[in-house]
Amino acid sequence: MHMRKFGTSGLFVSQLCFGAMTFGGTDGIWGQVGRLGQEDADNLIKAALEAGINLFDTANVYANGRSEEILGQSFRNLGVARDDIIIATKAAASMGPGPNMRGASRRHLLNECRASLRRLGVDHIDLYQVHAFDPATPIEETLEALDTLVRAGDVRYIGLSNWAAWQIMKAIGIACARHLAPITSVQAYYTLVGRDIEREITPMLASEGVGLMVWSPLAGGYLTGKYSGSGSGEGGRQTELDFPPINRARGEPLIEILRVVAQKHRSNPAQIAIAWLLKQSVVSTVIIGAKRVEQLRENVQATEVMLDDEDMAQLDAVSSLPIEYPEWSQSGFNKRDW
Repeated sequence: MHMRKFGTSGLFVSQLCFGAMTFGGTDGIWGQVGRLGQEDADNLIKAALEAGINLFDTANVYANGRSEEILGQSFRNLGVARDDIIIATKAAASMGPGPNMRGASRRHLLNECRASLRRLGVDHIDLYQVHAFDPATPIEETLEALDTLVRAGDVRYIGLSNWAAWQIMKAIGIACARHLAPITSVQAYYTLVGRDIEREITPMLASEGVGLMVWSPLAGGYLTGKYSGSGSGEGGRQTELDFPPINRARGEPLIEILRVVAQKHRSNPAQIAIAWLLKQSVVSTVIIGAKRVEQLRENVQATEVMLDDEDMAQLDAVSSLPIEYPEWSQSGFNKRDW
């Protein structure tokens, strides 16, 4: 497992990150995502550590806090040294009734950070991320709250998740101007069947030296190929929870190319989809979740797939975004002899 520099920080993270969203669900949306208990979680965490993964991602809202509790307990059950792992969690989603139990306000973030520390059973969180943009709270208030957590020693690095490019850039500017803790990373949806972030977000991250954590690299399992065409994918996540949204008209030709490339490399479509992401220079780490140890190990094998220029050209040709303004204008300007 290769280690990658996390943005411009001095932190190094494994190229794959273990996502604990499948831990602790019972009913509702979290039951659909995953119902893994402590024993299953311990086995998965053990396999992830054996594979060389050092970064583990969760959120306070996953299974209403149970994911954090189970993840923290797994580390203790396995006797994992705190300095050997990087723990990332998130806050902003609703954690109870009332207007002050959600969002990115100073009150909510400080309260939820301490609650996450208790559930995880640790004295600090390595990466604390704002899970969503909160239009009701000034960005200044959010960043000052995060800076307070860093200065208090509760948090080491801060990140954002599911923010628009202009929102991220505004936060970077405010943090710089006010000498607050810098934005180290952004967690965003990125996949061969969902390359929207290439329009604004990835160029901005590359420009500003911010690390990218990719969530749902297989588009909720769609890029395994078992849901395409006549495939039912019975029992899989997409049969219960149609998320993230997928343009299947664009996806079906992509699945066919994934199968062709996979056959060439004696692998499977999911491994090719992950390997493609690992070839993107802006990507720091790709979050993989699993319900079975065998599934986790299979996804880890994607790190051994070496895609060549021909593979990348085939995958790009079938999945690239249509050109939009101002890209076509800027491209034309650069080609003209002015």
